[in-house]
Amino acid sequence: MPMSEKTIIAVTGATGAQGGGLVRAILADDSGEYTARAITRNVESDKASALAEAGADVTAADLDDVESLERAFEGAHGAFCLTNFWEHFSPEKEAQQAANLAQAAKNAGVRHAIWSTLEDTRDWVPLDDDRMPTLMDHYKVPHFDAKGAANQTFIDLGVPTTFLLPSFYWENFIYFGMGPQKGPDGVYGLTLPMGDKKLPGIAAEDIGRCAFGIFKQGDALIGKTVGIAGQHLTGTEMAAALGEALGFEVRYNDVPPEVYRGFDFPGAEDLGNMFQFKRDFNDDFCGARSIEQSRQLNPALQTFAGWLAENADQIPIE
Repeated sequence: MPMSEKTIIAVTGATGAQGGGLVRAILADDSGEYTARAITRNVESDKASALAEAGADVTAADLDDVESLERAFEGAHGAFCLTNFWEHFSPEKEAQQAANLAQAAKNAGVRHAIWSTLEDTRDWVPLDDDRMPTLMDHYKVPHFDAKGAANQTFIDLGVPTTFLLPSFYWENFIYFGMGPQKGPDGVYGLTLPMGDKKLPGIAAEDIGRCAFGIFKQGDALIGKTVGIAGQHLTGTEMAAALGEALGFEVRYNDVPPEVYRGFDFPGAEDLGNMFQFKRDFNDDFCGARSIEQSRQLNPALQTFAGWLAENADQIPIE
């Protein structure tokens, strides 16, 4: 099929976890119906160059510049829209970037946007509710709440949108310092404030594959919220799987959220509130993330054990 006749999917965050997974899913598709437009700020980066070599159309745009996004979305049927809170730790900046994405999609006439969002936890825990502390004056879980609030921007602008709810990336065990840590007794521990509740998790690559599955369904999921997960696992189950894959005992350490919030790393308060939200409203959070639907969208969906078989050797162990 000539390139001009292919369905273009424009992907923001194309060199990151979610966007990169979607670009690779499009490039791996045997139908030849789709082409990936990989959007990134730095088209000269190693990751951008690798995507270009693999066959993606690498295009420059900046989430802070709505006109650059509109140019990048021009002529695209679909647009995958996401923001990265952890790059700047500013929910206000994230809200503005989401508004820029929605406006650019509207202006460019995108027929199907996927907005990678999360719950606005203030719908469950109002700001005056002292079950968890209010952060940055306006939020309970800043990196959730700003995304969730931005859903309305896509709706108000009339952008045909599927609202995608991802889960905890298992890659956080590799890149975010959440892997097993050696305790004073020499036993490695997985520390989370989740009690005995289940944590929906997913391989980052599978988020992109599920997103591609949504695009391939045409208009069927426009206006819908689609939550995805590879498995829902308790801390005890994750620790056991980690121990099996790593070859030594890993114990689950359940700590209170207030202890987790006090840990010495950037974003500990935000993440402590996040895990408390997932724990305290576990039925809602897990119920919104269907493993069955995720597998329908992405038949190659990985389990945690399957992901560990491929990736356990990358988890930093000290």
